[in-house]
Amino acid sequence: MRPPRDDGDHPENVIEYATAAKPGCQYPLTTVAFAKENKLTHAQNRILLRNGLVLDGIDRDARQCEVLVEHGMVRELLPPGTPPPADTQIIDMTDRLLMPGLVNAHTHAHGALGKGLVADRVSLEGFLAAAPAINGNRGTHDKYLSAKLSAVEMVRKGCTSCFDLATELPAPTVDGMLAVAQAYADVGMRAVVAPMMADKSLYQAYPELVSSLPAELQTRVQAIRAAPVDVNLQVCEALLKDWPFDRTRVKPGIAPTIPLHCSDDFLKACHRLSSEYGVPLQTHLAESRLQALFGEKRHGKSLVAHLQTLGLLDPRFSAAHAIWIDDDDIARLADAGATVAHNPLSNLRIGSGAAPVRRMLDAGLAVGIGTDSANTSDTQNMFEATRLASYLSRLDGADWTRWLGADEVFAMATSGSARVLGWQDSIGRIAPGMGADIVVLDLGHVQYVPCRDPLLQMAYGESGGAISDVMIAGEFVLRHGAMTTVDETALRSEVQAAVTRLDEANAGMRVFAHGLHKWLAMFCAAHGAEEYRISRRLSRP
Repeated sequence: MRPPRDDGDHPENVIEYATAAKPGCQYPLTTVAFAKENKLTHAQNRILLRNGLVLDGIDRDARQCEVLVEHGMVRELLPPGTPPPADTQIIDMTDRLLMPGLVNAHTHAHGALGKGLVADRVSLEGFLAAAPAINGNRGTHDKYLSAKLSAVEMVRKGCTSCFDLATELPAPTVDGMLAVAQAYADVGMRAVVAPMMADKSLYQAYPELVSSLPAELQTRVQAIRAAPVDVNLQVCEALLKDWPFDRTRVKPGIAPTIPLHCSDDFLKACHRLSSEYGVPLQTHLAESRLQALFGEKRHGKSLVAHLQTLGLLDPRFSAAHAIWIDDDDIARLADAGATVAHNPLSNLRIGSGAAPVRRMLDAGLAVGIGTDSANTSDTQNMFEATRLASYLSRLDGADWTRWLGADEVFAMATSGSARVLGWQDSIGRIAPGMGADIVVLDLGHVQYVPCRDPLLQMAYGESGGAISDVMIAGEFVLRHGAMTTVDETALRSEVQAAVTRLDEANAGMRVFAHGLHKWLAMFCAAHGAEEYRISRRLSRP
């Protein structure tokens, strides 16, 4: 079954999307129906946003101007009072601040149904061990609901586009990925939807961890296996060959989850697909100290250097987190034209450390900002992630000229993230020829009273509370504080029913994850005491 659309089902607009599994495949692909046009119709009439104060994402200072929108694009920025063309709908934006929609460079929509399930104090590896207990037993509609909930939260917090690394257990499926894409299309967001895959489980990636466990736990974790390479690649190729969505709105990507969890052959195959189909590839790179430490033990070089050797680094490649890397690694990424998705919220929430963002920017490396998932960051609030990106940089030293300024983090959260998504020529600014993805803030909100420096007050104080409207591709998906594409009351009811069922189904796995956690914590602590050449925390190790 395909997820129900909020605008009604029209059988004449539906196609059957089917891909046959290879003989003997353990995880057969299934058949699913989806809409042919899976996109909002672009506004055919011209719209003039009049009397607004505009932060265009190019200039630091806001300026009074009129934004002419046509067919989902920004056509012109006009001086105040310019007579509009004929047949133009005029919308008064007096006392409003218009800004480019924020672009989330890294998230996981499956995290929305996992809110409140991540332990208060847990490391990345502890979180990964609990993933089956958080994401297990989900059907296609559950995946749709989670993505839809995540998208609504992002829109309400001023985010209009995202890079979603969507996971399914035990392996990605065509119908599951298309369900996630359908959710974004139904809400009206732009998104890169990339199946997050691995051909090694956490325990296959760290055999040393398995040997440190009691015998009864060793037996159980050794039975946890990742899907074979051909299963993952089969699904990806099927999606890339016949993607049924408008790629200017929702497009496919590739996401080999963590280099240590992927064989070299699998990583090279993912890069081949990225190159062949021209789609972005993102992985979690050197997110934790343990990953960096074991990466060098495995390969005799840094994880970045190893990926360079495999040929993965190119302009389509983006590294999520990139915390435990050095200046040579930064140079490798910059020279390849790669990008980084900086995730300060989750980096702190799960104790991974602080990424060397200033050094990245100094090297000419393009950096965007992401929220990570709603379960590891506890929010999808890009305003909060943007503010934290600036504040964290102030722990790096007393030289205030090296701190990230409001203009820099705003650029990272808009045009910088757009570069990560591969949409740098179409979103991230309010400028002629760019998509009309515009967030409208109420200047009467207490955050802007008095209003002296709109950029500073937005970047450092906005929570999403001042948002009145959100336009994506020239259409309002949020108008006067209400979603126009989603019945949020019905969504809440569906989500609550789903999580009640899933929490019961996954109760046994949560007990197992809880029992495993102390052993995993001991393993991480033991290796955390080992010397390592990079420090990304306030104290060593």
